Amino acid sequence: MQKKIYVVGMFDADTCAKVEAAVKAVAGVTNCVANADKSQVLVDFEGSAEDAINSAISSTGVEVLN
Repeated sequence: MQKKIYVVGMFDADTCAKVEAAVKAVAGVTNCVANADKSQVLVDFEGSAEDAINSAISSTGVEVLN
């Protein structure tokens, strides 16, 4: 499954890298691309990992909007 997650607080490449690393560490995630310009995180995952993905993003100091 692929999900586009809109976020607030991701302003630079360093923050994008932190978000990508945190999300990729979640079990079931196969790919993650964070884009500061679009304020979004595109995640490919299997199973029911949505809550864990949102928690991983939040743990980096970035707010999840959806």
